Amino acid sequence: MTPAEFSCAVLCAVRGAVEDGELSVAVPERVVVRVPGGKGATREGGVDFACGVAMQVAKEAGRSPLEVAGMLRKRLAGVPGIAHVEIAGAGFLNVTLTGGARAGLVRSVLAQGRAYGDAGGGGRVELRTVEGAEAAGKADVRAAVTVEALERILPAGGAATKPGGETVRPREVAEGWQLLVARLGADEARWALLRPAQGDAVRLPDRPVQRESNARFRVQYAYARTCAMTRNARELGFAAEPADMRDVGGTEAQGQALRELFAAIAEYPATVEAAARHRAPDRVARHLEITADAWLRCHDVCPPLPVGEEKPSAVHRGRLALAEAAGTVLANGLHLLGISTPDRL
Repeated sequence: MTPAEFSCAVLCAVRGAVEDGELSVAVPERVVVRVPGGKGATREGGVDFACGVAMQVAKEAGRSPLEVAGMLRKRLAGVPGIAHVEIAGAGFLNVTLTGGARAGLVRSVLAQGRAYGDAGGGGRVELRTVEGAEAAGKADVRAAVTVEALERILPAGGAATKPGGETVRPREVAEGWQLLVARLGADEARWALLRPAQGDAVRLPDRPVQRESNARFRVQYAYARTCAMTRNARELGFAAEPADMRDVGGTEAQGQALRELFAAIAEYPATVEAAARHRAPDRVARHLEITADAWLRCHDVCPPLPVGEEKPSAVHRGRLALAEAAGTVLANGLHLLGISTPDRL
């Protein structure tokens, strides 16, 4: 089950409550689903999805959020793939998936590949450049690079498109861009311009640093490591096979690392949608950092490859599936930003 599928299940639960006369509200067009990650507090080792729809509709329904959450909890409890639904705080619905549902999400990511996180908006997107950009210099180059990234992010995030719509670009900035690329390289230049939020200043490094302290390098390095895992596993004669996370990590540290990685993988489509809605490529860049860090931690405590005389097992196949799903997220996000995806570093 993906966050989008859970969102549909929540909307169906609200619609069912309205049709049965339990609630008198307009069914929302969309609900926000969060993927908390971390330790969580549910019986099977963590909250997979959280949703505040009860607070969204309670006022119109004339009920308390806790009452609404209780109604929806009963309806969601029977949905395939959901193991537990708990009510937290003022009325949040915290959901724990079954092991099969978690494995199903990873399987879906691997099957979709480049399409994962792409809502398939298609068409051309009508854009406007960043307002207030100076007449020359760094701001002009930043505006041009931002527009270029948004031309990929908006359709992927399902933003409204206008067939035949015109793209309004900044004035020609080829010279400034070429100077920046000569100094930093295209990947570092794009990352430096896209990573800060639009209201934040851009701080260009003196030179690119090829080490893990550099977030752009860390993201590319993490992707390259996922590719290395696949190559090495092939040499050892096994391939990825999604599995229940409980079967691929036994210790508390392993469980937390696996949950954080699963959360980052699951949250990616919502991140792209939010980046498109807010015209904010920096959201994609920040999520790539989160995913890369989660994968590198997971690699350290849950190695996907056998160690020493150990033979490949279902545990390794399940961990490799998570690694490849993380690699899918990293590759797709870097593509949206226009940054390369080297499979060796």
